[in-house]
Amino acid sequence: MTIRIGANPIGWSNDDMPELGGETPLEVCLAEAKEAGFEGMELGNKFPREPEALKKALAPFGLACVSGWYSAELLNRDADTEMKALRPHLDLLKSMDSNVLVFAETSNAIHGDRSKPLSHRPVMHAGDWAEFGRRITQVAERTLQEGVRLVYHHHMGTIVESEADIDAFMNATGEAVHLLLDTGHATWGGADPAALARRYRSRISHVHTKDVRKSVMERSRAENWSFLDSVIEGVYTVPGDGMVDFISVFKELPGYNGWVVIEAEQDPKKAHPLTYAKMGYANLTRFLKEAGLR
Repeated sequence: MTIRIGANPIGWSNDDMPELGGETPLEVCLAEAKEAGFEGMELGNKFPREPEALKKALAPFGLACVSGWYSAELLNRDADTEMKALRPHLDLLKSMDSNVLVFAETSNAIHGDRSKPLSHRPVMHAGDWAEFGRRITQVAERTLQEGVRLVYHHHMGTIVESEADIDAFMNATGEAVHLLLDTGHATWGGADPAALARRYRSRISHVHTKDVRKSVMERSRAENWSFLDSVIEGVYTVPGDGMVDFISVFKELPGYNGWVVIEAEQDPKKAHPLTYAKMGYANLTRFLKEAGLR
């Protein structure tokens, strides 16, 4: 049983809203992640995208490259075209010995647009899932042949947001497609992350652990906020600082082998990154032990 704990740099510098933490150098992010106890980092917009430069950036801190987000457009193009677009990112992950690819459909997503409330997010027609699932399965089979497992990131403001969306997606895709279970997006999207873990255990190969502040989530829903306005107001936080029952989630993942990543975007001026990184790491380690996974 091997679980490694990683971090996403979004707690230091936000990719969807670069002005959040835009002044923070990459070296500060990496040094603080190491100080907090993390073994690896996912990629963000400040990371080099050339293998040797990326290795040089990570090496002084002894951090592994966990994976990196990829924005897909499979609603608009076939698997062959998607693979061509994906190739540089896939090759970078392979060069860094990363074995999972964080993948999400974003061709019609609204999570990066502050002018659009989450109530305007795209919704798939029932008849469209089969073709989308076929295309993503083709991509997943090809990346797996190269040693990298595609893990799909369900996400607020996208076509795979709710529990019903996740179920439809999993039913439409083949065994090569695995799920990235994100506790924060699941909770806010109306799903029970522990139930998702139980239902899809055999196809979960990556976990993002973010917590949810219930009061902010409820205000976001009531006042029809955008995703980014909700983030700025603090809807997300690190494990143990919100409403998610992480022990119940982890108990549904017996024998899990892979990365567990803290990806908890906040405004770094309101939530000091190192303070929250240490808090999240300590809580996550405790939850994993109490669930019998460490």
